[in-house]
Amino acid sequence: MSGLPPRQRIGVATERDVVPLPSPLTPHGDARAHPTPSAWVRWRLPAALIVLTLVPMTGGLIRLSQLTGGAEITPANARFIASPAPVALHIVCATVYCLLGALQFAPTFRRRRPDWHRAAGRLLIPLGLTAALSGLWMTVLYPNAPGDGALLAGIRLVVGVGMLASLVLGFTAIRRRDIASHRAWMIRGYAIGQGAGTQALTGLLYALFVGVPGEVTRAVFLMGGAWAINLVVAEWFIRKRPGREGAVRP
Repeated sequence: MSGLPPRQRIGVATERDVVPLPSPLTPHGDARAHPTPSAWVRWRLPAALIVLTLVPMTGGLIRLSQLTGGAEITPANARFIASPAPVALHIVCATVYCLLGALQFAPTFRRRRPDWHRAAGRLLIPLGLTAALSGLWMTVLYPNAPGDGALLAGIRLVVGVGMLASLVLGFTAIRRRDIASHRAWMIRGYAIGQGAGTQALTGLLYALFVGVPGEVTRAVFLMGGAWAINLVVAEWFIRKRPGREGAVRP
């Protein structure tokens, strides 16, 4: 035994002979080097977006019930009752767009179900386009509601055209396989479409802490400000994770 080289001695292991066994904690054997996010971490953003949709969705359902249930005509709903099709189309398409679009922000779900991601995208683009076009229709052809004015109408026109442009640019980007641009433009379009949810929050906070807003305050800070908040957050999100969408093929 003593005359044999160290590597040939029976029962004696060298450092090269020792093969580390994987830890049962993770598939890669190192829980610290490869942390697995919890289900809550993976789904907290989609869940928050769904919750944000609930308030305008509830208001939209109430509006639809008024259109179909013969509600009393008031200055606030007279324009909707006189021409119900655009508002009904807007409510249905915007609600489904915001709910379905929230699921696109679950990265693990997208990676595991790329076919679902593509199928949902084929629905989201026409839904978003219809919501934007019907919103523009109401802005241009409906009389202003009490408390609304030309300033708010102008802001609505700008964001409506912006949402249309974002969705069209997102669609053309995925057609040429530019996934990064597709992702960025679709996020911007969703941020605009989710404006009603943020407007519910800004309006509620203003009413609680300040009172009834004037026409300019409501148009610029509560309505326009909510869209601005969404777009700022969208741009931060786009730049925070610029290259993580490449695994999802069109």
